[in-house]
Amino acid sequence: MNKSFDVLIIGGGASGMSCALILGSAHKKEFATTKKIGIVMHQKASHLHTAMFNNVLGLNPRTLGVDILTDGKQQLAQLYPHVQQIKGEKVCSLYKKDGQFTVVTNKNTYQATLVVIATGYTKPFLIEGLEDYVQPHPKAKKEKNRIWLKNVDHLVTDGLYVAGALAGWRSQFAIACGSGAAVATDILTLWNDGEHTKIHDKI
Repeated sequence: MNKSFDVLIIGGGASGMSCALILGSAHKKEFATTKKIGIVMHQKASHLHTAMFNNVLGLNPRTLGVDILTDGKQQLAQLYPHVQQIKGEKVCSLYKKDGQFTVVTNKNTYQATLVVIATGYTKPFLIEGLEDYVQPHPKAKKEKNRIWLKNVDHLVTDGLYVAGALAGWRSQFAIACGSGAAVATDILTLWNDGEHTKIHDKI
C-alpha cells in the first residue's frame, strides 16, 4: 500500500469521490501519468446515508444516497484502479512541514504534496491541525451550527483544498459533486503547469 501521494483526498462522500473520479480520469495525460492519488474513504458521517434524490440531473428518481456511496466506490475502482482507496480509517490530524503534509489516521501515517478535505460540515470538527481555519458556515442556518474551512475558491492555504459543504457551499448533492470536480480541475491545472485543464470523455 502506498503511503506517499501527490494528492490525498480526505472523505468518501459526494465531493470527495467526484474529485477522485476527475483526477483518476486524467491518468492518460502526460502531466498526470505518474501522479499518485489516494482517497480516505471514510463515509460514516456522510448525509448521503439518509438521502433520496428526485431532482438531480442524470439520476433515476428515488435514487438512494446509500447506494451512491456503494456504487461510487465500485465505479472508482473499476474505471480508475490506480486511485488508491483507503478504507476503514479515519483521519485524526494533519500538519505541514517542508512543503509536505503528514496525514495521521487511526491506523496509519501518510505523506502528501496536496490534500483535499471533503468531509462533512457538522460540529465537532475532529481533524487536529485545521482549527485556525474553522469558522461558522456562511450559507447555513445559524441554529444548525454548521462550519466551513475558510478558503478562497476552494484553496485554504498553499497545497490544502476543501470541497463540498465544508467549503462554504449549501448542502445540495449536485453542488457538492461540482465542488469536488472544481477542485480536481484546479489540481490538474496545477499539474499542467498552469494551463487551464478539464477532462472530457467523448464518443
